Amino acid sequence: MLSPTLISLIGLAAASVTTFCWIPQAWRIIRTRDTKAISLSAYGAFTFGILLWLAYGVMLGDLPLILSNTVTLALQLTIVGLKLRYG
Repeated sequence: MLSPTLISLIGLAAASVTTFCWIPQAWRIIRTRDTKAISLSAYGAFTFGILLWLAYGVMLGDLPLILSNTVTLALQLTIVGLKLRYG
């Protein structure tokens, strides 16, 4: 059986990888202002899903869910905002 600490560390590692993978996309859009290849409906739906995951994490008091989804939500809102601004 895995210890609760190891389970939390695995959760934090997974959350970090899947959260920080959005930084290159956001950075590219900020630099180039090119959003033609981005689907607003897909990113909008994904952003809403992240908001729901964040609410779920808050209700559970689950730190990996709260931290990762807070950062991911900020990155997604940046991307969606830039898509709305630059089309």
